[in-house]
Amino acid sequence: MKRVFTLTLLVIITLQNYAQNPVISQRYTADPTGLEYNGRLYLWTSHDIDEQKRYWMNDITCISTEDMKNYTDHGEVFKAPDDMPWVTQAWAPSVVEKNGKFYLYTGDGNRSVNVSVSDSPTGPFKGVGGKPLITKETPNSDVEWLFDPTVFIDNDGQAYCVFGGGPTKIQMDGKRKKNGRIIKLGDDLVSTVGEAVLIDAPGFYEGGYISKRTVKGITKYYFSYFTNIGTGMNIEYMMSDNPMSGWEYKGIILKQPADNYNNSHASVFSFKDKWYLGYHTRKIATDRKVEENIALRQRSVSVDELFFNTDGTIKEVIPTSEGPKQVKNVNPFQRNEAETMATQSYLLPGIETAACNDIFQGRMVTEIESGDWIKVAGVDFENGATSFEARIAAQNFGGIEIRIGSEKGRLIGTCEITPTGNLTIWKTVTCAVEQIKGTHDVYFKFTGQGANVFNFNWWEFKK
Repeated sequence: MKRVFTLTLLVIITLQNYAQNPVISQRYTADPTGLEYNGRLYLWTSHDIDEQKRYWMNDITCISTEDMKNYTDHGEVFKAPDDMPWVTQAWAPSVVEKNGKFYLYTGDGNRSVNVSVSDSPTGPFKGVGGKPLITKETPNSDVEWLFDPTVFIDNDGQAYCVFGGGPTKIQMDGKRKKNGRIIKLGDDLVSTVGEAVLIDAPGFYEGGYISKRTVKGITKYYFSYFTNIGTGMNIEYMMSDNPMSGWEYKGIILKQPADNYNNSHASVFSFKDKWYLGYHTRKIATDRKVEENIALRQRSVSVDELFFNTDGTIKEVIPTSEGPKQVKNVNPFQRNEAETMATQSYLLPGIETAACNDIFQGRMVTEIESGDWIKVAGVDFENGATSFEARIAAQNFGGIEIRIGSEKGRLIGTCEITPTGNLTIWKTVTCAVEQIKGTHDVYFKFTGQGANVFNFNWWEFKK
């Protein structure tokens, strides 16, 4: 993302520009879906290619968090056609887990729904079946746009897939074509059962998402969706006691955010007994002053907490820049991945991440230039730290300034970096830090000579 856009010189860049929402800024992302697994919330998203002039997304990004502030970038976990030879695109993912397997559902553009499988939430996902799961030839599936799948598994083990979208065109019989559908899936999660059923949602345009919530043994189903321009381009929803029928319109979940002037796609998910709404805007591209015709297709995922009324209806979500409250502090006295962060200096234009060639593998922060920084929120130093170490590979002289509270905040230590030979030769560097106690936001601010000064794999403080 770093080298493909230009910015007017910003005379003043304030911390306020770098909000917690969107939750990832080193890559353009859209259409989020969430799943809690083994104490972490995983989000899978579409990946908007830099400077794309039409929607051309052929891979899926995965990020995860254990505290709702700092997100680990797992990179691209599926790519078409490499991982699925019969498609060229990968849009609007949905993921479910069953018996230790993870099933990823994506749209091949707006032509079909396809499924891939992995043993891990972070992939790699590989296509199964050798052909699409749902096409317009699937019974009662002749929707305008065949995409935006959402799969969920009900309490009795039955799985369902919601899909479809597009304008409600007037047909030969004078009736408007309605494009929301739900269909049962087989026990194997890679086959359909019977024919699709219409979900007749007022103003439905795209981005249908189905979720369920059980309170005191009573389960309610929620169908949320993006409405067309004539009905406000909001995220609205219906409720039912049955995922296949009986839907009743209830209202608006999210009005069109100010920094989102076109399509949206939202998902409702839970983590640690709280509920959240994932959605996308054009905030990063807008902040970067990207040309509007390009910014239209440069989206960024945000997350906000979602609340219910006592009758089970959803309170309207107000988009925020700060995002949800942190639910767990970061332990600095263990190895922490550098690609886990709350935000970064995306207006400078900031860092990128990539697969790491260190013996520790994983991913790394790369494309570092002097002045770039990353923020880690809510780091609990307890009674104090005495030193800091970082795993780096450097081609130039540089440093990591450790600052508290902001990128210009109190400096508690600096790790000097000397060239290791190149960006694939790794070493661990150490420096002393001033006494610091309690919980703080930590900023790693980078200095150095030239472009791509060094790669950064992980960090750890010592007591």
